[in-house]
Amino acid sequence: MSTSDLKGAAPLRPISPAPSPAPSAAPVLRVSGLSVAYGGNTALSVDALEVREGEVLGVVGANGAGKSTLVNAIAGWSRGAPRVAGRVFLDGADLSALPAHDRARAGLLLVPEGKLVFGQMTVDENLSVLAEVAAGKGRRVYDREAVFELFPRLRERRGHLGSQLSGGERQMLGIGRALMLGPRALMLDEPSIGLAPRLVATVLQTMRTLASTGLTILLVEQNVRAAIDIVDRLVLLERGRVVVEGSAAAMRDDPRIAQAYLGTKES
Repeated sequence: MSTSDLKGAAPLRPISPAPSPAPSAAPVLRVSGLSVAYGGNTALSVDALEVREGEVLGVVGANGAGKSTLVNAIAGWSRGAPRVAGRVFLDGADLSALPAHDRARAGLLLVPEGKLVFGQMTVDENLSVLAEVAAGKGRRVYDREAVFELFPRLRERRGHLGSQLSGGERQMLGIGRALMLGPRALMLDEPSIGLAPRLVATVLQTMRTLASTGLTILLVEQNVRAAIDIVDRLVLLERGRVVVEGSAAAMRDDPRIAQAYLGTKES
C-alpha cells in the first residue's frame, strides 16, 4: 500500500459549533455492568466504562481480548446470538433496550473494522446524505465538503467506486460516512489495521483532531504504541475484563503495558 493513500488532515469545518471539552462534566458515554456470553462462556464482563466530551478513550489488548465484542455490544449488535446484559447510556439517556439502528440515530456511531463502505457506489455516492439528522445536544453533522477538507484524498478519488479504494481510503470513507450521521459519541474498531505506519499515525491523529472539536471517541486498537500517543486515557482488556486503566502518561509506565505492548524492559 502506498503511503500517499492518506494525506495530512486539514482543519475541520463542523456545521454546528464545537464547545470546549469540560473534564468535570458528566460522561457522554457510560456503560454499566455490560456482559456478553456465548453458550456457557462469558466473552465480556465490564463493570463500568465512561468517556467524556472531547475525550479519546483507548481500549487495547491482544487478539481475542474482547475489544470488538465490547464496542459491538455498546452499539447494540453482535455476531451470532449471545446473551447480552448491562446498560448503555448516552448523555444520561438509557439506550440499552434500543436496537442498533436506533442507537445510531440517537448519536452513538460505530465504524466497524473494514466496513461501513458501499463497494459498488462511488466516493461521492457514499458521501451523499444518508439520513435526515436533527442537530441535537453536542452533535455535529458534517457535510461532504467538510469530509473532503478532513480527508483531501477522498476529493481526488470522488469518482472511484468503494471497491477500488485502498485500505486507507476505505477507512477514511467509513469515518466520513459516520461523521455525516452527526455522532455524539464515535466508536472505532481497529481503524489502523492493515495500514502502513505513516497512515496509522495520520488516521489516529485525525481522531485527536476530531476530539478537539468536542467529539467523544472510543477507540479500539491493537497498535498500542501508536494509540497511546493520541489517547487521553487507556483501558487494557484481557479475557474480556478490564485489568488496568489510567491516563496515557501513567499507562506508559505500567509494566503490563510497557513490557507486553511497548517492548519496554524492566530495569
